[in-house]
Amino acid sequence: MLVDTHVHLNARQFFEDREETIQRAFDTGVKYMVVVGFDRETIPLAIEIAEQYETIYAAVGWHPVDAIDMTDEDLKWIEELSAHPKVVAIGEMGLDYHWDKSPKDIQKEVFRKQINLAKKVNMPIIIHNREATEDIIEIMQEENAQEVGGIMHCYNDSPDYVQACLDMNFYISLGGPVTFKNASMPKEVAVQVPADRLLVETDAPFLAPHPNRGKRNEPAYVKLVAEKIAELRGISFEELCNITTKNAFSLFHFE
Repeated sequence: MLVDTHVHLNARQFFEDREETIQRAFDTGVKYMVVVGFDRETIPLAIEIAEQYETIYAAVGWHPVDAIDMTDEDLKWIEELSAHPKVVAIGEMGLDYHWDKSPKDIQKEVFRKQINLAKKVNMPIIIHNREATEDIIEIMQEENAQEVGGIMHCYNDSPDYVQACLDMNFYISLGGPVTFKNASMPKEVAVQVPADRLLVETDAPFLAPHPNRGKRNEPAYVKLVAEKIAELRGISFEELCNITTKNAFSLFHFE
């Protein structure tokens, strides 16, 4: 059994064949999924999908690219939704310095607010990081994010930062890039991360793993991620599945 800890089944790319996509995942052994909502459109849909399937859950948060659009009412709304029985995390949140829609100071402010909200409702957080690792770690340390812990989603940075994340009670989740032929850093991380802190994900419809790179990703493909990590770590696929599933249950407290 596998858990896709980060998938956007609420994305428009799945509007026409979501049910079939979910069934393919189930048929591949991906029994649990966390659908991540990140704005006014995707948050309600994440919860709606989770309500329809016993083993699909939701996370609710605000994406850093759209930080400039978030209001105090949105933050209050996320807090209210955190009480929903199928919501298991706050996020995705963080910093994204690749796109310039939201100024860095606003991204940081929204990030801090969401960390503190997660502490208030005692839920783990899902971190989005693009070209902002040092600032993310600094803010997480300053805001005591270790009180709730969470996931460094689709970790694709230097192994040098892994220990700082582990020290704050965070899991390291790897996705499609670990299968890319020239992606050395995620491969190093896949070997380095302690077994009890390792998770797998797709971030579908984005970042499809080899040999589907460049195509629409889907949760069934998390098996390809798990197979590559098992190969890199020198363990069986079954053992990797057991390790990552146990970790996902420990973090999200699936019922």
